[in-house]
Amino acid sequence: MLRQLIAILITCFAIAFAFGALTAVRWPSIMMAVSWLAHDQLADGLATVNWRQLGIDNGGPYLLAALCFYCSAAMVAARRRGGVAWYLCGMGAGFPVFYLVTFEPGWWENPSIAEGGVAGLGAVGVLLLIAVWELRYRPARPVEQAEAQPEEVRQPVVQTIVVQQSAEGEEPIVVRKHVFGQPKTRPGFVPAAVARQRASFAHHGRKAAARRQKVLEARGLA
Repeated sequence: MLRQLIAILITCFAIAFAFGALTAVRWPSIMMAVSWLAHDQLADGLATVNWRQLGIDNGGPYLLAALCFYCSAAMVAARRRGGVAWYLCGMGAGFPVFYLVTFEPGWWENPSIAEGGVAGLGAVGVLLLIAVWELRYRPARPVEQAEAQPEEVRQPVVQTIVVQQSAEGEEPIVVRKHVFGQPKTRPGFVPAAVARQRASFAHHGRKAAARRQKVLEARGLA
């Protein structure tokens, strides 16, 4: 979310410089039209100025700054390399904006609207530069390999829960086998009541199977 916010703010910076470039290009055209309406010496003086070239010279750096800021915002949003470099190029191209205002000595004590606006624009630009630097592309750090465990630790430990039957001659019944040392395993603890119930079910099941086997043998089907 923070990265997207910084990218949006840089995009607003780019839009502002794009409007500045448009204004710088169109303003000389307006002055050229005014020169056509002027007369006498004023018209002679304005006629010597190449208004089109002046507009291109003044609006060119702002247009370049807008393009650089757009590229920086795209790099920051996409987590790509080059966000800081594009932003620095944009700041360098947009630096002539500080020459639009004449800063008088001690201007910070009682700044005018123009001085405060340009100074605030510069402060916001520096803060965004810090944010872009903090959000710059960083390659992933290599993951350190885990230390090899001893052989006796890596081998799983098998635990078998055995319940003895009360009847003589009966073999022990294995209720559950659990392997420790494997990932995502649960302990092999079984409550005594549950173990007895399972053993009883298994014992009765074997008796029923033995009876069925005897019936089949008596009928000659086995």
